[in-house]
Amino acid sequence: MKITIAGITAFFAVLFSVLLIEFIPTQGEATSTIQFGAPFKLAAARAGGTLDSKDLIGKPYGLFFGYTHCPEVCPTTISDMSAALAELGDKAKDFRLFFITIDPERDTATAMNDYLSNFDSRIEALVPTPTELPKLAKDFHIFYETIPAEDGNYTMNHTALVFLFNAKGNFTSTIAYDETKANRLAKLQKLLAAK
Repeated sequence: MKITIAGITAFFAVLFSVLLIEFIPTQGEATSTIQFGAPFKLAAARAGGTLDSKDLIGKPYGLFFGYTHCPEVCPTTISDMSAALAELGDKAKDFRLFFITIDPERDTATAMNDYLSNFDSRIEALVPTPTELPKLAKDFHIFYETIPAEDGNYTMNHTALVFLFNAKGNFTSTIAYDETKANRLAKLQKLLAAK
């Protein structure tokens, strides 16, 4: 029995969302954010050099883990986020979405930049090395695996969520692959309105 990539990613998106709901504090509790992820330094495809997560403090941002050869989940997610950012316009001028590859063997900085040239300029590529990727995945609790194809090539299953962080660098929520446009915009507007 074959399981589609979309099916696997949807399953993990739902599972992750359920786990988050269990740990999200209710309104009025002292803690309003979830500690999630860890500091990172990754190669920045567009600017060159490395991007240090501590330099992101002061502005909201998002992280999405995927790869350029992805047949459905990644182009759809990046396209949906690009459309949302275009609709938000200047309200989202300080927001950046980082597309972090889970396929550093094929996704070079040049390949990532070429891929993202078709989308909103606020979406940038980060390229971990093959040795950096496992720790990054563990820190952000993302799933990825290589699926060999009959022709000797491969595809990948992976978590299909955009992780949102506020200007203080705290994780606040996710946007799922199959999120409605209204929900996606609402989550981004809430993030951008937060102080």
